[in-house]
Amino acid sequence: MAAATVVIPARFGSTRFPAKILAAETGRPLVQHVVEQAKKARLAREVIVATDDQRIVNALKPYGTKCVMTAVTHQSGTDRIAEVARGMRADDVNIIVNVQGDEPEIEPEVIDGLIERLQSHPDEDISTAATAFPEGADPRDPNLVKVVTGIDGQAIYFSRSVIPYWRDAAASVVNAPYHLHLGIYAYRREFLLQFASWAPTPLEKTEKLEQLRALEHGRKIHVMKVARATHGIDTLEQYEAFVQRATRL
Repeated sequence: MAAATVVIPARFGSTRFPAKILAAETGRPLVQHVVEQAKKARLAREVIVATDDQRIVNALKPYGTKCVMTAVTHQSGTDRIAEVARGMRADDVNIIVNVQGDEPEIEPEVIDGLIERLQSHPDEDISTAATAFPEGADPRDPNLVKVVTGIDGQAIYFSRSVIPYWRDAAASVVNAPYHLHLGIYAYRREFLLQFASWAPTPLEKTEKLEQLRALEHGRKIHVMKVARATHGIDTLEQYEAFVQRATRL
């Protein structure tokens, strides 16, 4: 059975909510909530925070959270986790799960589902997740990434634009509903290292969506459909709402 490790990329800077990763109104840093959720995944052998900032390491030390310092030059979280993956023995870890550091309510079942997919399909290199568009969310919002899949569950395309396009908007039957892509990935370690070595591709640079690099190279991305989206934290208002939910538990 392929062993899996969760790696959480965490950087201090954030344009809309500075230093959000260490916001601690709940009594614990935001990223520590992510760590604790990821540790509930039964198939994850280890959870690691990958960072380039000593302040994050210091903040997580009291919790015994394993941190790995990475280069400050990385352009993406994927590059950061790839550096961590290079330091792992292939015999020890075969699957790397990229969980965003601002997803404190990530569901362990989703992590396990992505790992199980790669464990049971050795011909696949990437698995990710999507959900039916939440009620009230606007598919026209470019910050909400849409994905369309084939009948086999493999991604056809990801876009910030509205896909699929409803040519007959007045139709009473919805043949292909919108699906919201969730920013969590499981990679085979060997593929992750290869992916990180590729230069950004034209569609990736156009849409600013890293996963398109894999599709442009002809690689498959399996999309697991899940019941709902969890709440990522991008703004102070979203964090305050999370604090209220967390303190009610």
